[in-house]
Amino acid sequence: MLTTLFIAVGLAMDAVAVSISSGLNLKGLRVSYALRIAAAFGLAQAVMPIIGWSAGYGMGDAIAGFDHWVAFGLLTIVGGRMLWEAHNQDKVERRLDPLHPPCLLLLAIATSLDALAVGLGLSFLRVPILHAAMLIGAITFTLSFLGVFAGDRIGRHFENRAEMLGGVVLIAIGVKILVEHLV
Repeated sequence: MLTTLFIAVGLAMDAVAVSISSGLNLKGLRVSYALRIAAAFGLAQAVMPIIGWSAGYGMGDAIAGFDHWVAFGLLTIVGGRMLWEAHNQDKVERRLDPLHPPCLLLLAIATSLDALAVGLGLSFLRVPILHAAMLIGAITFTLSFLGVFAGDRIGRHFENRAEMLGGVVLIAIGVKILVEHLV
């Protein structure tokens, strides 16, 4: 449960970073705006691990001997990409209207692709996905909702730090899984 909680927080950091940016860009911030953004991100983060888990579940027996390496690799790649993006981010989302439905959909999908890979890794570990997906979605919703208001209040100072923290958390979880299976 604690590992799933840390995975959920780590996965939410991309969405939180975009939520903070969205809060910066919205004029006349309303609760309904924050709810719309948070709902899109939370739903996408809940659905993507289920898709990844479903794709990987059938392959579980074929890779049972090295599934921990797959989970470690996926989490390390996702976490490393988050760290790289946080350091080299282009800030393109500054010019986007996060409330425009096509834009919001693209942002929700883009920030949840990591959850797809994590869902695949969770399938190899035979983690029950519905509970994990609900937790990932709920945490993403909550943190994204708060992120929109944080962006409105405190600005861009913490955006990259949130994504960097998420990357470090995912890599640490990957290392934990690997160590548990090797020891």
